[in-house]
Amino acid sequence: MTVNTENSRLTVSTGRARLIVEPWGESSVRVRMYPELSEIPECERLSGSPYYSALTETVSHACTIRSEEIDTTDPWYKGEEYAKYHQTGREYYLTNGKLTVRLDCEGRLSFYNQRGELLTEEYWRDRNRINRYCVPLRITGRELKPRQGGTDYEVTARFEAFDDEKIFGMGQYQDRHLNKKGCVLELCHRNSQASVPFCISSRGYGFLWNNPAVGTASFGMNKTEWYANSARYLDYFITAGDTPAEITEHYTAAAGRAPRMPEYGLGYWQCKLRYRTQEELLAVAREHKRRGLPMDAIVVDFFHWTMQGDFKFEPRDWPDPEAMVKELKDLGIETVVSVWPTIDERSENFGEMADKGMLVSADRGNGLHMTWMGNTVFYDATNPQAQKFVWEKCRENYYKIGIRCFWLDEAEPEYGPYDFDNYRYYAGSALQCTNIYPLMYAKGFYDGLKAAGEKDVLSLVRCAWAGSQKYGVLTWSGDIHSSFRAMREQLQAGLSMSVAGIPWWTSDIGGFLGGDISDEGFRELLVRWFAWGCFCPVFRMHGERSPWYEREEEFINGVRQLTSGQDNEVWSFGEDNYEILKKYLFVRENIRPYMRKTMDECSACGAPVMRPLWYEFPEDNEAWSVEDEYTLGASLLVAPVMEPGAKERSVYLPGGTVWRDANTGTVYKGGQRVTVPAPIDVIPVFVRDNAEMTVF
Repeated sequence: MTVNTENSRLTVSTGRARLIVEPWGESSVRVRMYPELSEIPECERLSGSPYYSALTETVSHACTIRSEEIDTTDPWYKGEEYAKYHQTGREYYLTNGKLTVRLDCEGRLSFYNQRGELLTEEYWRDRNRINRYCVPLRITGRELKPRQGGTDYEVTARFEAFDDEKIFGMGQYQDRHLNKKGCVLELCHRNSQASVPFCISSRGYGFLWNNPAVGTASFGMNKTEWYANSARYLDYFITAGDTPAEITEHYTAAAGRAPRMPEYGLGYWQCKLRYRTQEELLAVAREHKRRGLPMDAIVVDFFHWTMQGDFKFEPRDWPDPEAMVKELKDLGIETVVSVWPTIDERSENFGEMADKGMLVSADRGNGLHMTWMGNTVFYDATNPQAQKFVWEKCRENYYKIGIRCFWLDEAEPEYGPYDFDNYRYYAGSALQCTNIYPLMYAKGFYDGLKAAGEKDVLSLVRCAWAGSQKYGVLTWSGDIHSSFRAMREQLQAGLSMSVAGIPWWTSDIGGFLGGDISDEGFRELLVRWFAWGCFCPVFRMHGERSPWYEREEEFINGVRQLTSGQDNEVWSFGEDNYEILKKYLFVRENIRPYMRKTMDECSACGAPVMRPLWYEFPEDNEAWSVEDEYTLGASLLVAPVMEPGAKERSVYLPGGTVWRDANTGTVYKGGQRVTVPAPIDVIPVFVRDNAEMTVF
């Protein structure tokens, strides 16, 4: 093993592989391993391929390795700007702020905080270990296994497991578990699943698997294992901090932060399966305002277009969209328009996009990706030319008439089936890079809107990957079921996305699939979900609302039209429920200044909008185990009611402060569990430190 310090990093050559460990921002390092004989492209030597890295290119050189011991009294010392390197015998140490990396004489890496406490270490079960538990299993902490007949590798990184460790983040998965310890997670996107491979450990570190390949993350009791089915090299990022907030700040400095939230993102969004016509949509907006109800955005959902891939309004049902947008603007309502990445083979743009290589291709068999409402292929969002082409169409047909916010649906993309081994992008095979698709989809619109002069950019996107936040994505949780079980799962999904660095998040209030508006059980669910939605980062109503197929099949110019779901406005679920929903529309307005402050904090330092209790109260051991509550920003504790027929709610109030029940005014000392009333019109909300804040 040969170890060198060059270009502000440690480089280790073993004859079989080349290991690079380098500072990457404050108290953080990036670790990469390449096949020894491979030629490392210049862009990857510095920061990684732009298609394969969630990390920015600007933070790696913030630290310069110094070979001597640092004396903080020296005039050249500038705090965290310098990393410290030293060698003890046959072991090597790289210290960057609060993180120290130890490289032993056999190439094993261990990571420590500034107090010398072990954070995590690689998992080796090899015969040649010195002064460690040695077994002849020949299992190594890092592995590049060549894929037969190709130039890529199966890539694996293994780490020791710790019984006391809790792991949070990783994006959006449809289960009940906020703590991912014991979980095996598929590293790929599906409708309602978003793989965002950054996690925070209760041991005091954050970890990013910096690879958008299809694979798995296993947080077992015996070991932690990250696996990529096909990749060119191993790549991960690790950061240390004394608090979850500090870890988050380090990570988001490296991967990017959400821009400033547009003002319309702070209020209420109205949506349904589909408003069929311009007049239908305007009638809803006018009625909302006639009743004196607040509304900041309304959505023109899918199949308003002439054809999938045309990216323009169908003129019979949407005769004057420019006038529509203007009227809505005069009412104080932003128009949001749905865009799909599907290109119908009959689309006016299909031929040109196919000829210029702008479509995702198939390695074998039929090249169609979806056959729902047409034979379609996804455009290749990893191709810069395709990004610009689609944006230009949307600029011409939407932006020029006043539309500034886009709903980027189908962003996984939603293959049918998910045969990742068969699809190929401009950036490479889907096995290697498919998880980058939603990020590049959003980037195309972000770049286009910024180039057009827009200051605050927001796109509603049905998926995200690590780093998507810097492109102004508001991620929602996909086509989920209308049930209390699904509602409970969305709570952990939203918190897990927030921990993973995606702070703008929402779900379909009431769920998307199913939900009969005349059913009393569904009405109860919708009211509970609506109250919770009021205290989510973005407050948005949506759902197909069964039965949605009541219209007869209809065609316009030979193109099948999608029917509309049942009514989905706040007055659609009974008069008693209307009064409750109306109440929460104004509650959202009451907390609007607080939401602005919280969103600005998110942009400034990366702090999530929704926060697990342990984020604000890491010293409270009980807070690390609570999975059905959260804080909205720093000062509001929210405990959604997620069980049918509930009349009361048990709530844990973290210690070290006092809490005021926003509904009753009762003040409680923290560090205890209380039971509070929760009738159908009440969601338990508590104000921290008894702060002066009007909620209800």
